[in-house]
Amino acid sequence: MRHLGVDVGDKRIGVALSDPMGMVATPLEVYNCVGAKKDVQYIAALANKHEVSKVIVGLPKNMNGTEGERAKLCREFADKLARRTKAEIIMHDERLTTVGAENVLISADVSRKKRKKVIDKLAAQLILQNYLDFKNR
Repeated sequence: MRHLGVDVGDKRIGVALSDPMGMVATPLEVYNCVGAKKDVQYIAALANKHEVSKVIVGLPKNMNGTEGERAKLCREFADKLARRTKAEIIMHDERLTTVGAENVLISADVSRKKRKKVIDKLAAQLILQNYLDFKNR
């Protein structure tokens, strides 16, 4: 019953993994993008390796709830991913997750250089944890 959380970006993809009970999300890694096909293959391989039942892909909505170009790209990524893994693909609103991750790192006094290396997997953790909290209410 593990879940994978994914924060899709242009340059990096943040990845988080839940515990086997599907209660707690933990940052897993930051993947540096190399091309759409290989990026999808890599995330699908991670999902299969960890035997996840669901992959939660962050859906970047505008503050008014509409979807822009970035959301379209994330939906395309999710569609391609669905063809490569048996896991269920779920799109989940990711508004303000990167801002939240940035605030956590700033409050922990993490340098700007170090923040850049981990912010994406923390954003993925927040996306996944938000989904798990919503699901487990």
